[in-house]
Amino acid sequence: MFIEPFKTGVDSGWIEVICGSMFSGKTEELIRRLKRAQIANQRIEIFKPAIDTRYHETDVVSHDESRIRSTPVTASQNILLLAEDAEVIGIDEAQFFDAELPNVAETLASKGVRVIVAGLDMDFQGQPFGPVPALLAKADYITKLHAICVVCGNIANYSYRTSADEGRLVLGEKDKYEPRCRKCYHRG
Repeated sequence: MFIEPFKTGVDSGWIEVICGSMFSGKTEELIRRLKRAQIANQRIEIFKPAIDTRYHETDVVSHDESRIRSTPVTASQNILLLAEDAEVIGIDEAQFFDAELPNVAETLASKGVRVIVAGLDMDFQGQPFGPVPALLAKADYITKLHAICVVCGNIANYSYRTSADEGRLVLGEKDKYEPRCRKCYHRG
């Protein structure tokens, strides 16, 4: 369970990263933290990559259909332009952003903003994914979530691609991916 730190001063921002495989609850946890910030009357802004339109064009939506309003952006630098007055920034699907996202998060945190980022830490090949490894290196707090392996029922931390699609970036859900443990992932 994540315990939210107390903000002690104007320049006391930080970076939180929520990572794990597909179907592990990353977006659900991001939404939970952002809704708590709303309850606390904090000014929040949420961003997602414009290419992710799987559930909704603008809203961030979890697999269990929890949702929160967001702003789709084409580049991470746009977040700096659109988040001027926010106290808390949420960023979903971090793996689809460009390599500048860690610097954007660092800039925001240095200005006293709480930055909460969710994303896959590994791609379907089990390799570090996009800017997430660099975000993990800069993070003040890291939460690694796990799904349940659909083959054996153990803890899953891999996203196994079941479709024949080629290319690293293939948007999909249960029609193209399933969570698997290390053993079942490597078995294929």
